[in-house]
Amino acid sequence: MSSRDRHFNSKSYLCMAFSPDLTPEEYARESAYEASAPVAADVAAEQAALAAADVWVFIYPVWWTDCPAKMKGWFDRVWTVGFVYAPTTVRPAQKALCICAAGHTVEQLKQSGCYQAMETVMLTDRLYDRAQSKEFVVLGGSEELNGSDWEKQKRAHLDTVFALGQTLGQELGQSAGLD
Repeated sequence: MSSRDRHFNSKSYLCMAFSPDLTPEEYARESAYEASAPVAADVAAEQAALAAADVWVFIYPVWWTDCPAKMKGWFDRVWTVGFVYAPTTVRPAQKALCICAAGHTVEQLKQSGCYQAMETVMLTDRLYDRAQSKEFVVLGGSEELNGSDWEKQKRAHLDTVFALGQTLGQELGQSAGLD
């Protein structure tokens, strides 16, 4: 197998017709820990995609110290009882990578405690033991930039993401014995 044999599946919660709102039936299922109750077809499709993936990458803008509401709703609906907890049936990903863009710098976010809160929510609460390896990256510092400064910052962020992708590819290639 070579690196050319890898398969990538990309989804944008902004472009998909996935509703982030729990239905009354879903709320009842989750509240009662009814793992044997069926999940909606759109939820089952998302769970199947996650179960088939070796790596999960979540990319999002920081919105009030968390992911946007639509992404949060995706977690609320997809992270169901019987899939990710009580009992867990999902096959853990080899790696989960969370990349978020923030207006404040990483230093500002750390000073305020927001960085630690965001990292805890994503890595400890949402991802927990559902990935063998987890990484949280904040691309910050765009809040007060404009013109050429913004273009330089954007280029630096894109370079960071490119490097993360290369590292991820190398990690997967080594673990799978790829060229």
